[in-house]
Amino acid sequence: MNFTPRFTMIQLTAFLLSGIMLLFSTVNAAESPQAPIHIEADRMVSQEQNNSVMFTGNVDARQGELLIRTDKMTVYYTQNENNIGKKGSSEVNKLICNGNVQISQGDWLGTGKRMDYYAKDRKIILSGDAKGWQGQNMIAGKTITYFLDEGRSIVDGQVSADGTTGKSKPGRVKAVIQPNASNK
Repeated sequence: MNFTPRFTMIQLTAFLLSGIMLLFSTVNAAESPQAPIHIEADRMVSQEQNNSVMFTGNVDARQGELLIRTDKMTVYYTQNENNIGKKGSSEVNKLICNGNVQISQGDWLGTGKRMDYYAKDRKIILSGDAKGWQGQNMIAGKTITYFLDEGRSIVDGQVSADGTTGKSKPGRVKAVIQPNASNK
């Protein structure tokens, strides 16, 4: 069976970023078992005073087929207390990736200088020359913001300098959508 996908920019961005949620979802293990999350880095620093763990240097985070690579990843969490008043499980609150961010799963790839994930708002922001590819289809802008629960995304254009006045002017979003991309 030969399936030829046709994507709007929103669909492409939604597909690109929806996989990120797999890694950082906060579903209770009893409700839905998850694959283990594997993180490797050159260094890890636990900062209990601000409920965070920072991984630096060649960070490689994987869960199933989902892969995030970056220079620095900081995971902020909230500590849940069990019914006896002792610290129990923790839940991801926010995740920040800085430097050479690459997110991939299957045939899609997202890149940028920074990625922010906000668990409460279920929002992901890929910024700093943000780009996303699925096969030969590509979307690019200053930022790509994806609202997980709404299935809605916003891509903001790059700000560029006006060649005649030297002032900055609003940039544009760029997209390349290949017809019959699966056949190329």
